[in-house]
Amino acid sequence: MFNDSDCGRILEAAMSTTADFAEVFQEERESRSAALLNGRVIRAGTSYDSGTGIRLLAGTNSVYVYSSDNDIDVLISLAKEAASAIKGGSSADIKALTELCRTSMTSIAIDPMSISKSDYVDFLRKASDYALGYDPLITQFAGSVAIGKRSARVINTRGVNTEDTTQRIRLSLETIATKDGEKQSGRVAPGTMKGYEFINEYPVIDKTREACDTAIRMVNAGYAPSGKMAAILGNGFGGVIFHEACGHALEATAVGIKNSYFTDMLGQQIASPLVSARDNARIEGAWGSYATDDEGNTSSDLLLIENGILKNYLVDEVGARRMNCKPTGCARRHDYSYAPTSRMSNTYICNGESDPKDIIANTEYGIYCTQMGGGSVDTSTGDFNFAVNEAFMVREGKIAEPVRGATLIGKGQEILKNIDMVGNDLDISAGMCGSVSGNIPVTVGQPTLRVSSILVGGREA
Repeated sequence: MFNDSDCGRILEAAMSTTADFAEVFQEERESRSAALLNGRVIRAGTSYDSGTGIRLLAGTNSVYVYSSDNDIDVLISLAKEAASAIKGGSSADIKALTELCRTSMTSIAIDPMSISKSDYVDFLRKASDYALGYDPLITQFAGSVAIGKRSARVINTRGVNTEDTTQRIRLSLETIATKDGEKQSGRVAPGTMKGYEFINEYPVIDKTREACDTAIRMVNAGYAPSGKMAAILGNGFGGVIFHEACGHALEATAVGIKNSYFTDMLGQQIASPLVSARDNARIEGAWGSYATDDEGNTSSDLLLIENGILKNYLVDEVGARRMNCKPTGCARRHDYSYAPTSRMSNTYICNGESDPKDIIANTEYGIYCTQMGGGSVDTSTGDFNFAVNEAFMVREGKIAEPVRGATLIGKGQEILKNIDMVGNDLDISAGMCGSVSGNIPVTVGQPTLRVSSILVGGREA
């Protein structure tokens, strides 16, 4: 990392014309990974990367440049080029840098970077051997471990001088079942900001069995019916619908340019009174956590929705300028090659009061979605569709036959209002989120909940 004097020289070059704000973002990354396919190692390696991004703002106009060449003279030259390109605004003073503040939300007992790749391979091979011997229908096992350590320093013309370190580890255990030429999968993919102790304590055989059972159930299942019906969404990764169909529409990335159906709706009822939701980047050890965001602001535990009322948006620096409000500590980016923007962290619907068993017992007919897949959403309209990886029909208050091929179709603002039961079994699950500032680690979550009516795409068996 550069010293304060060098950082100051870059900022001076960036502010040499009409920018009213400049920021230097330095990053160092180290990663390690291992992957197996049917017991054979297909990847095992370590990588290192570093670079610097320079951002200039003039009102809501911005220029962003970056380089993997960390030579100070190269970066000063790059900052001057950016300064010549910025339009509007007026020059502003550069405040003296504060003393460097180092932060971290990582909780590590055993450094995963100190463990040999052969130990990770042995761990994955244990899961592979179990899966491939579990049932003749299981024809493939793919497993991986990915570890990443990142140090990110932010300095800017307001005197901010921070460095945040994160270290994450994620597993993926995926099985494929094959029957009559048809393939179905089962997968578990936890992520955490803990150390190798997470691997030591992980119930790998039990979780591999879960993945096998899901794949086998789905390859033997009939097709889901189509039509409007009640949908029970399982806890944990069921929260991906809220994340995609609603969470992105609360980011200043969309709200600040009035491209969200939640624009100008603070204080209004946008969801069922049973629904409260948070974006909490400060959960110790959680996959999506961080102490300081990529603009140097302290992260937050932000109440998004309270009893159905919209309370807050997720706001970054540019969004704050557009919306005339303060940033909320949610600016994130994939790496130094991206400018930051407002992003989610650990985003979830809060616990309700219903027992999950009662939610099922009180459903005459519907679909119970225990594992969600990928989907798409239009934040300007709220239209979404999501694949369901594992589902069961519910008849007369009881879980019935498994079904495959279901898709949930609707509008984010409608699904929020149609939630009529919320369970008390909140769980969160790791994932990756893509947006204009690249792919970042997030968690999604919710307790088991019921949507009274939603369109299910499928076909009769």
